[in-house]
Amino acid sequence: MNAMTETGCCPRFDPTPWEEKEVTLTDKPFVQDRVRSLFHIPLNFGGVMRRNMEAVEAAGAKDPDQLILTDDNSPWGADVYIAVTKEIPGARMASISGTFFTKVFEGPYSHAGRWTKEMKRLLEQRGRPFEKLFYWYTTCPSCAKAYGKNYVVLVAQ
Repeated sequence: MNAMTETGCCPRFDPTPWEEKEVTLTDKPFVQDRVRSLFHIPLNFGGVMRRNMEAVEAAGAKDPDQLILTDDNSPWGADVYIAVTKEIPGARMASISGTFFTKVFEGPYSHAGRWTKEMKRLLEQRGRPFEKLFYWYTTCPSCAKAYGKNYVVLVAQ
């Protein structure tokens, strides 16, 4: 597929608004779900995303930024938070509040450990505490390949 063609799946990601920015969320609603993993490698991420995005779209609650935060909190699974504009009937809902620092990375998912170390170093240089780290995989692997870029935003609270 031509890198300039939209895929019909994930929107093309513009990293500029997210590069080393401070973002404040106040009771931002999210659909929360769980992905099974094997040593931090997701096993059912696509299925979890499809199921939840169908519910979000059916409710007319799609977030304009399509912010999807992943808390990789165990070798066996991760919590996924999909930003929405309102409550989704039948979905497990969560709200997130706080001030977050974002940094955009580009490359293969295997660099996540390197990116995490760099993010912690950036926060330390800025004298900012590190409480929690989310990963925002801005496109699915197929769309990343089609667009020629695999952007991942680290979102640190």
